[in-house]
Amino acid sequence: MIQRLLIFFPFVLCASSIPTKPTLTLDEFFDYVQIPSINLSPNGRNLLVHTRRSLWDSNSYENNLWLYETETYTKILITDKLSESFKPKWSPSGNQIVLLLNEKSNTNMRNETKHFSRSFKSQPKPEHHIYLYCIKSQRLIPIPIGSEMPSSITWANNDSSLYFAAIQSNPSNDHDHLNDGEWKDVIQHRQWKPSDGSTIYHIHIDRKTPLASTTMNIVKNVPFIISELLFSSSEQKLIFVSFKAVFATMDDYEIYSINLDNTLSLSRLTTNEAFELNLQMSHDGNHVMFLMSGLGSSKTSSVITQTRLYSLDLTNGQIQRLAKDFDGNIMEFATRPDGSVYILGQVGTNVQIYTQQSSEKYTILHHGLDGTYESISLSSSPHNNSTIAFVYSSYGQAKEVYIVDSLKQLKSAKVITNENRLFSERNLPQVKTFKWTSDEDDCTIEGLLHYPPGKFESTNLPLFVLIHGGPYAPSINQFQSSAGTWGPLAATEGWLVLEPNYRGSPGYGDQFLDEIRYEPLTRPGKDILSGVRRLIQDGIVDRNRLAVGGYSYGGFLTNWLITQTTNFKAALSGSGAVDYVSAWGTMEFPPLIDYLMGGFPWDRSDIYAKQSPIYQLDKVRTPTLIVTGEVDIRVPPGQSFMLERALHYLGVPVQLLIFPTEGHSLRNNPWHGKIKVREELKWLKKYGYQN
Repeated sequence: MIQRLLIFFPFVLCASSIPTKPTLTLDEFFDYVQIPSINLSPNGRNLLVHTRRSLWDSNSYENNLWLYETETYTKILITDKLSESFKPKWSPSGNQIVLLLNEKSNTNMRNETKHFSRSFKSQPKPEHHIYLYCIKSQRLIPIPIGSEMPSSITWANNDSSLYFAAIQSNPSNDHDHLNDGEWKDVIQHRQWKPSDGSTIYHIHIDRKTPLASTTMNIVKNVPFIISELLFSSSEQKLIFVSFKAVFATMDDYEIYSINLDNTLSLSRLTTNEAFELNLQMSHDGNHVMFLMSGLGSSKTSSVITQTRLYSLDLTNGQIQRLAKDFDGNIMEFATRPDGSVYILGQVGTNVQIYTQQSSEKYTILHHGLDGTYESISLSSSPHNNSTIAFVYSSYGQAKEVYIVDSLKQLKSAKVITNENRLFSERNLPQVKTFKWTSDEDDCTIEGLLHYPPGKFESTNLPLFVLIHGGPYAPSINQFQSSAGTWGPLAATEGWLVLEPNYRGSPGYGDQFLDEIRYEPLTRPGKDILSGVRRLIQDGIVDRNRLAVGGYSYGGFLTNWLITQTTNFKAALSGSGAVDYVSAWGTMEFPPLIDYLMGGFPWDRSDIYAKQSPIYQLDKVRTPTLIVTGEVDIRVPPGQSFMLERALHYLGVPVQLLIFPTEGHSLRNNPWHGKIKVREELKWLKKYGYQN
């Protein structure tokens, strides 16, 4: 016995001496480095990596563009002022890169608080530039392009030729002329609109002396903004996607082309009620591949579908759906020199890599690690068709960039960045999928459960239901850090966090996605409540310690849920609507509401009334913290003001936080996202643990 104890005690002492990883803090969580994009050079020897990090002292973000050498992994910083509105592109030879910088005077084309602003104030017209980076000389060369703002850029068939589209400075939107005459400073609403025109330019560059010999000519004016631009060398065409500054109908989003041999000819290549996005040219230049995400129509029986992949033949205009056998949601894709396609497809909570050799063949799953693959990039040279780069993350592994020579070795891909090493040194929550059946119709619903560190599969835990937005932005197997996706941090604070993929979430088939039509709140709300009841029945959750929250559509559902039950002790409503008639009338994208409700307010007044929480707010007893962006036009802040006023009059504990200059995404100042989550954690602690 003594001998056994002598053997046992050293083991205990050794085990107890193993250092325990510290838990994640709020400050550390928001020091997460995002990787918005990567891009391999045509020969696969170099890789561009865009990283985005918070600069707390300057209340801003730093956007770095790095150049990695793919064999040695050495890196060079190209710029720390990269513009987020445009993904840098390699020239055909791979010797140059075209990019945009976030110049002090430059207005980001996609900045919702400026570009989509309903302010009628005239804006200054600064000088804009396109920048070229030369790989050999390591020089960053500015090319002045005038006062018009570039929205998209594409290389032509050599390193000396570029095309770009710029948003026109519409004279009809200059209101200085209204200061005199009979109208004075009065705005005639329907006669005023944001600039919806674009001018396409061609730039010729003398590669020896870029600044001295740069010439710029107008190719064509078009009556819409261009969001994506491609050049086909085989067809001598420019292909682009249209959109409008203020969303009105899905017809505003279509693919067009112009023949460079006859630039008077503008051809519309698609006619559908859908978003066309992520245009990529096939390597033979004869096909444009793109993703399409549609809302159907409130006027027809057509239904919404998950994002799909299509190929448009430029020689005859025919459109063909690819990956027809894939029943999940296609997130991204990359074309290969041999004509096949790599697809990043979401099924359930994982995003994996698939290949389709041709439209006649089935998609092939490449068995990688469970988690989320994104930003896949490969070399375009037919002589180097092996190197593949991607970003990967999972529940317990932060995002980094990986490189692999063949997808057959996907699980052994080499990591080349170390941006988020801190998170591997922290005791992160363990996560597992959780399935239940809806009490309404026995439909299977899936979600993610984040357990507090050290309490995996424990019982009698406090529950925080964190509801994703969209509704088409599902919770998936990745480690993400933002003001809206902070489940790991809530779990670190002691909460069991449930992220439900309610009906309306992609990755579970088209029928599952569309079943919220006519019941956009009641049906997913019942799915969520069924999951909470199941956790209580299984003894996993303490029924007396329940909380709920979400942002955007997650806020919509939070507002509805607190009118249906008083079991939640605390609620967090982020940019959520309470009245869908006024939301339809004031938000920037009314087609979403009239599709989900099945028509306009005067056509479906019964559905609008049934789905709007404002008519049931007298049932609310849950203390609610509300947050909104001051200039949010996706979900106008008036919705949050209505909720706050109602709960204040009803005597329910309520607080409203308004973030100055922020739109819907809260991306202007990193402090705003941190303060949002900090105060939400305080609210949960103050009210959520009450019995």
